[in-house]
Amino acid sequence: MAETAAPETKKNLFLRTSPAALLRAAFDTGSVPGTVELSEITFLTMVGLRVDRNSDAGQRIWSVTGGLPAACGAVAGSGDTSVLWLGPEEFLVVAPMEAHESLGGDLIQALREALADGEGQVVDLSANRTTFELTGPRARAVLEKGCSLDLHPRVLKAGTALSTEIGNIPVVLWKTGDESYRLFPRASFADFLGRWLLDAMREYASPEVP
Repeated sequence: MAETAAPETKKNLFLRTSPAALLRAAFDTGSVPGTVELSEITFLTMVGLRVDRNSDAGQRIWSVTGGLPAACGAVAGSGDTSVLWLGPEEFLVVAPMEAHESLGGDLIQALREALADGEGQVVDLSANRTTFELTGPRARAVLEKGCSLDLHPRVLKAGTALSTEIGNIPVVLWKTGDESYRLFPRASFADFLGRWLLDAMREYASPEVP
């Protein structure tokens, strides 16, 4: 059983600043409820995996995550843990903040133990990226202003995650629902991408010209 996070650890959590913290108020005012809304999901646990899913180590890791995706765009996992396909032997594990070992979670340690001496890599990437969530019936139109992927629902179905660029910023784009997307930019690009998304949303905050 995972240990409960120490009071000092919990205290330090409130001192952390997310990569797009300075844009929080702008996200609130720039969102148009019922049309398109933007927010930052802070401090998710993210783990980079490199492993052959068909190897013994891959099977052990499979038992921890609840699955490993087999093809480009696929997402696997179970419960609150999702595994996104980045390459034939490269994956991104995304889990709630509480899964991080600094808060008493055991996901990262469990993955390291599952890999054991097998060929591969388990790397804590939680501080490497942040998460933007874009939702609403106009979310796709906003993304289409700066993404070369075909985002039509006949092509990009819910549950698909792909590496791409949005506004010339490299991201992992995960379509989590019919009108909802999660974007995973590197932390150093969060401010730029957040401002780009706000600018792309601006037309929907203005009244239509009769």
